[in-house]
Amino acid sequence: MSNPIYLALDLPRLDAAIALAKKVKGHVGGLKLGLEFFCAHGHHGVHEVAKVGLPIFLDLKLHDIPNTVAGAMQSIHVLEPAIVTIHAGGGRAMMEDAKAAAGEHTKVVAVTVLTSLDDSDMAAMGVGGSAHDQALRLADLAQEAGLDGIVCSGHEVGAIHKRWKNGYFVVPGLRPADGKLGDQKRAVTPRAARDAGASVLVIGRPISRAEDPVAAARAIEATL
Repeated sequence: MSNPIYLALDLPRLDAAIALAKKVKGHVGGLKLGLEFFCAHGHHGVHEVAKVGLPIFLDLKLHDIPNTVAGAMQSIHVLEPAIVTIHAGGGRAMMEDAKAAAGEHTKVVAVTVLTSLDDSDMAAMGVGGSAHDQALRLADLAQEAGLDGIVCSGHEVGAIHKRWKNGYFVVPGLRPADGKLGDQKRAVTPRAARDAGASVLVIGRPISRAEDPVAAARAIEATL
């Protein structure tokens, strides 16, 4: 079984990101490059990180009208990402066009409810029901749109997995049992997410900001 851990490399300096990726390469299965990284380093930065030799997950969370998102998806073909994120909140037509425009070997997954949001945030935005309910609704919509899978918290992945048996499930906001939550409101441990059906475990600060990133990555890997 391949390593499901994708290290979030959202560091401001490209050289530091590449150095960290090389250091932990033997203990993670892929590298996640988010909006902060992409805005700072663009296509060049992605190409340089790809030289490390691990699959690239472009976490861009595209969200716009269908034509614009399809155009953005086509513009990153050359980067050959293994995974790209869009927002399920963009609607079915947007998701369908994004998938149609994606590269043949790229998995397109839709973000349901950010792990920094909880039920009170749903209410403040006028969304009926809980964060859990909203994640399930958007997961159903993503499946109907023909996407490969979704992004959700570890709290929802088990329920969604039961409804979407062959889905590809990306779970961010993970923290080791003794880790600090930071800005995450719906975090679980990597092992709990994996046991519930997660395909990919996105882990950032518990590794990237650890005193010994290699030891931290190895410790998390050992729990899986």
